[in-house]
Amino acid sequence: MKHFKFKILAGIAAAFLLVPTACDKTYTDPSAVAVEEALKSVDGLIAVCNGLHNNYSLGRQSPIYSTVVASGLSTFEQTVTNAGNADEENLRRGGISVDGANAVTRQIWVQSYLIVNNADLVLGKASTVSDLGTQSGIIVYANLFKAMSLGNIAMFFEKAPVSIAKNAPFVSRVDVLKAALTALDAADKALTANAVSARFSSRVNAGIDLKNTIYALQARFSNMVGDNDNAITAANKVTLSAKSFFRYNATNVNPIWEVIVASNYNVTAVRNKAFGMPAAIKPDSANDKRMAFYLLSPNTVNTIERIKGFALTADGQWPVYLPSEMLLIKAEALARKGQLPEAVIELNKVVTKKAAADTWGVGADLPAFASTDKDAILQEIYRQRCVELFFSGLRLEDARRLGRNMPVKDAVDPLDETNRVFYPYPLIERDNNTNTPTDPTI
Repeated sequence: MKHFKFKILAGIAAAFLLVPTACDKTYTDPSAVAVEEALKSVDGLIAVCNGLHNNYSLGRQSPIYSTVVASGLSTFEQTVTNAGNADEENLRRGGISVDGANAVTRQIWVQSYLIVNNADLVLGKASTVSDLGTQSGIIVYANLFKAMSLGNIAMFFEKAPVSIAKNAPFVSRVDVLKAALTALDAADKALTANAVSARFSSRVNAGIDLKNTIYALQARFSNMVGDNDNAITAANKVTLSAKSFFRYNATNVNPIWEVIVASNYNVTAVRNKAFGMPAAIKPDSANDKRMAFYLLSPNTVNTIERIKGFALTADGQWPVYLPSEMLLIKAEALARKGQLPEAVIELNKVVTKKAAADTWGVGADLPAFASTDKDAILQEIYRQRCVELFFSGLRLEDARRLGRNMPVKDAVDPLDETNRVFYPYPLIERDNNTNTPTDPTI
């Protein structure tokens, strides 16, 4: 793992943004404050925590943009509307067109590890904070963003380091997810021991429900590693009426709106009203009420669609997770445990849910699913995840886990459901880490 140096710039709206600098240069920009200096004070530690949030959530380089677009293009959820956006176009083509120089997949890697690095720096200094409530907030926030970032890496790369060091070893994606779960356990322990102080909570970006987000991500990552019991336990802890989200405003804007909608769909768009799903499992577009939630004006022909949902406006809130994901996680875990009737009960809580009953207003309002065949249940869970969790960046991981990823060639084929399984390792890593593995097969 390349060892990054960072600087903290005074950001817009008095926020702080963390940006990577070259690995062999020292910047003397008088407007920059060294991270080492920021970590010497409580105010500086809180500022770096805000930097973790901003780096994760703002701009085209952010993990929110790169994971949503990479996953969407690799699963045909999205299509490219202007081939001049070469990196997105190569993701649309998939196969060998995606290489280690791809800017979108590189940003998933670089920005996620930037956050991991700075979270570790914060955690290394957290014990110096005497006020236990403020210390708790710092520990929880840093671990939460570390976990989210490691989770992103594990969803797109077959192997990866879990820390930043010269020639850091690569471990399996399962071990990366376990490291994310360890960070979440540390956050949970800190939050249980001491409530977060007003000093901390009043000075970080509002919107993230710390406790419920910890539980939701524990459920998500436990599900990804096949730990069915812990996935169910964590999902049951999530308050389904709670919201946890990234907040935006006219200055710090929603990155999906900024790049896709505000450009008048000059980069990507929704591929079609079937969300790019093949005929065998496509959604019931005529009756599924979620179509009107996620699409601005559903077309009656098979043409590109305009996104609505959580990217309709510059200040649109972007969920960290959707509460209904917990129901689908429980359904999947129960099905894998062989508890099929119980799995169908949880699945139908999503299938039949009306918009008014959902804290975000996402509701299919469809007839209940009736089969008790395990394979049919898992296929329906995948279909429901594709629609309910649309544009969440989870679909490539879902396709892999649920056996839907069958890439065929370097082109879009009507029978394909994904065009990659994992991404090649970025050249920035390969050029600086002799432990970088051979790129995965397509």
